[in-house]
Amino acid sequence: MASELYNTIDALSREKGIDPQVVVSAVEDAIVVATRKYYKSQENLRAQLDKDSGKIRAFAVKTIVEAAEQVEDPNLQVTLNDARKSDPNAEIGGELQIPKVTEGILGRIAAQLAKQVIFQKVREAERDTVYNEYIGRVGEIVNATVKRIEGPDVIFDIGKAEARAPRKEQSRLESFAIGERVRVVIARVEKASKGPAVVVSRAAPELVQHLFQTEVPEIYDGTVVIRAIAREAGERTKIAVMSKDKEVDAVGACVGMKGMRVQSIIRELRGEKIDIIEYHEDAVTFAEKALQPAKVSRVSILDSTDKHLEVVVDDSQLSLAIGKKGQNVRLAAKLLGWKIDIKSEEEKRQEVEAQMAELTSAIATPLESVEALGEGLVEKLKAAGISTVEALADMTPEQLEAIEGIGPKTVEKISVAVNNYFATLEGAEGVALEGGEGVALPENEGIATEGAVEAEPAPTETEEVEAEAAAPDSEPSGETESTPEAVEAEEQKE
Repeated sequence: MASELYNTIDALSREKGIDPQVVVSAVEDAIVVATRKYYKSQENLRAQLDKDSGKIRAFAVKTIVEAAEQVEDPNLQVTLNDARKSDPNAEIGGELQIPKVTEGILGRIAAQLAKQVIFQKVREAERDTVYNEYIGRVGEIVNATVKRIEGPDVIFDIGKAEARAPRKEQSRLESFAIGERVRVVIARVEKASKGPAVVVSRAAPELVQHLFQTEVPEIYDGTVVIRAIAREAGERTKIAVMSKDKEVDAVGACVGMKGMRVQSIIRELRGEKIDIIEYHEDAVTFAEKALQPAKVSRVSILDSTDKHLEVVVDDSQLSLAIGKKGQNVRLAAKLLGWKIDIKSEEEKRQEVEAQMAELTSAIATPLESVEALGEGLVEKLKAAGISTVEALADMTPEQLEAIEGIGPKTVEKISVAVNNYFATLEGAEGVALEGGEGVALPENEGIATEGAVEAEPAPTETEEVEAEAAAPDSEPSGETESTPEAVEAEEQKE
């Protein structure tokens, strides 16, 4: 028959959900602490609870050695001869237990100390039990009851333990009353100094997934699969679904007739918006769907390795695609697992123009490259904002004559100089090309490579250009000046 003390320990163990032996060990350790404090002894003390009588015995334990010279610490060791005075069966290497009187001598302070030790041991055991119970259930949905509210945190009763939901794990749309029953996700389990800390969440995507599994039979039986969820609790959730059966519409199954299924989930989440999207393996198509309700003009992959997309939308759709504080594109990027850059048509056009301008400026030729223009004319053109040969070539005679100090004769000279310059460039390219073509293979001397020059080539482009450039000089023009400066002087006289 178990003693009353042991029955009390057994009841306490069941209440706390821990092994009774843990409580027994705690009681024995408490008696050891109290005994050592009373005797002020450094001996190796032990305590033992008698399950039947309920009595707790305390005793000092010493190791038995053969001779006195082997005794290094009298508190821990005893010779064989001394040991046999108390126990005739003592042997070398064994232990001698010397009883310590505890009844009637352990006062109030010692009892209080023992009580503290017992509570500490029980709390430690309870913490380990709760930790082991819930560490393997992270991500699981459990039913919880609101127990109390501590500042921004809500404390839930989840059965064998209390759980805490910090502010960041709550939806901003929700508020709770004491005793209210809700479903929560076990987010993590921590070993805290004050006890086992189970952290639960109402903001985790797993909660939405569980609600859809509960409300949509096609998801529960595996016909429709949830491929991805992106959620900002209290604001909006995007969920991508895919059907394994061609005859089952995944999005329609989740929405339900007249939206009944999804409306039930929205009510559970206190009005949080939910976008149900059909999943696609193709990232471009999936991105177009994920950015709903915005309409996408086109999607291009910038870097498939880094998973980087560029999305272009109509100017009127840009704010809708980005969403409030960037929420829509942020959730879409999280749903896809890709980086998304959103640009309007106007922004894309400006970007292309800037790139073209940069490319044009990179190949632009300064006016100084055309020596026939002369320094004075180059300065006038630069003062008018013309700094490259390409820009000069694009101008009409009327535009040039509008520049101060430039008349029709100067315009004609500019035209000749620019044409000669480009003709010279083209001739140089033709000579370079001609020099690189028509090389026969060493082993087939009679066969020229593709694009080879024939045996009797026609006049080269360079020769034609030179002939054309020389032609005006052969015609009598009646003009005596041959430089732009002379032309300018004559115009000024006129």
